[in-house]
Amino acid sequence: MRSHFRYTKQEKRGILFLLLLITSLQSGFYFCDLRSKNHSDPLFSVDSLAQAFMDSVKASPTLRNKKILRPFNPNFITDYKGYVLGISPEELDRLYAFREKGQYLRNSRHFQSVTQISDSLLSRISPYFMFPQMKMRRNEKSENAVVPKDLNTVTAEELQQISGIGPVLSNRIVKFRDRLGGFLVSEQLLDVYGLDREVAEKAMQTFRIVDTPEVKKIHLNTAGVSELANLIYLNWKLANQIVAYREALGRYDSIEQLTKIEDFPRERIHRIKLYLAL
Repeated sequence: MRSHFRYTKQEKRGILFLLLLITSLQSGFYFCDLRSKNHSDPLFSVDSLAQAFMDSVKASPTLRNKKILRPFNPNFITDYKGYVLGISPEELDRLYAFREKGQYLRNSRHFQSVTQISDSLLSRISPYFMFPQMKMRRNEKSENAVVPKDLNTVTAEELQQISGIGPVLSNRIVKFRDRLGGFLVSEQLLDVYGLDREVAEKAMQTFRIVDTPEVKKIHLNTAGVSELANLIYLNWKLANQIVAYREALGRYDSIEQLTKIEDFPRERIHRIKLYLAL
């Protein structure tokens, strides 16, 4: 082993010189700035092809716009459908308030006058509007008009005339109507368990609310848990949460504050508030 570590003076000098050379090179890499001395030259360059592809993707129609390609009846726009179309909550509220009166939109301009949407949005979504055919022409006499049946008096057998509604669903609709004390708005058909949305919309086009029933509203700031739980849209757990939130808050300033409660059915607030008062 000792023979391997015996060096002549020249070999020792060579090894020392090699170590000094390695040390100097490492020091040079550490202290020297290898960047370009011309600070005007950018350190990074933009890939023009990649940037062009990203710009084309941003400019292409989004998934939101693709979802409005199918024709629909603008009289029955849900909160989600309004979001997909780009309609603001305030504009939807105007539509819901109009529909709660039992009135229907007739054409695109009528839709704009009610919701107050912009011309650009109207031009984008109006090609997909599908308004129902009117039963009475303008020049026909009113006595020849077909009067729709009242949704609050129609029987279970008459409901079965709608394709998709059988004996089970028709009886369920009648029981739901009886528990409500009568439908206030046609959209309450959407709250019937097991009733498909397309089938419900067919029923809403066939039947109308002719006579709106009188409903004794529940005072939100004074009602107890049992009184709130009697409302078909609320259960005991939710009624307890409403009272607890009121006690913590002091009082409700608006019915829309209910949507801040956990597990509250926010998509039904426009129908629930028909039965509440401050």
